[in-house]
This record gives sequence, structure tokens and C-alpha cells, in this order.
Amino acid sequence: MSDWEAELSDDDREVWDEFVESVRRDALEKIADSSVVLSLMPRGEVDIKYAVELGLAIMLDKPLLVVAHPDAIVPRHLELVADNIVRADLDTAEGREHVAAVIQGWDAIQLG
Repeated sequence: MSDWEAELSDDDREVWDEFVESVRRDALEKIADSSVVLSLMPRGEVDIKYAVELGLAIMLDKPLLVVAHPDAIVPRHLELVADNIVRADLDTAEGREHVAAVIQGWDAIQLG
């Protein structure tokens, strides 16, 4: 147990343990079983769930396809670890079609 974990109150410890179990049960199993990770980069402030799932994908050495909004600022380090970054507005049919086409082509290359 880390020092910071030992300092948690009983209530905070319970919340932390539930979060860890949720990540292990859901995200870790799904990402471990996948051939490729399709990552929909959120806009705005940091999304903790996204950050954890992205970290798992990196630690499990999964090919990473990031979809970012055209206006989004993609962090430089994310650019370094992503196998491909697609810029598209998923709120539009054109954006969704573009991502679908990239996924089809990418699957053939990555999973070929």
C-alpha cells in the first residue's frame, strides 16, 4: 500500500477501492482482450476515465487509434504514442464516415 493510500479516510478508501475494482473488472479486461484501442479524445478538462484507459492501452502496448475533434489540441506526448490520430467531428455524418473509412483501412493494416 502506498503512503498516500494509508492516509485515506475509511470512506475515501472505500471509494478508491471501488474505483480500482471497476477499472480492473471493466476497462482492463476489455482493453487486454482487444487487438486495437480506438480512443475518442475528450475536449475540455482532463477526463479521468479517459486518462486511465489511455494509460492502460499504452501499458498493454496496444495499437492506439485516437479520434480528435478538428479544433482539439492534441498533447504532444499523445502524438508520440498514438499509432494514428484522426481529426473528425463525430457530430456530423461526414466526420463519422471519415472515421469509419480510416478504421476499415487501419484494421486491415494493423490486424492484417
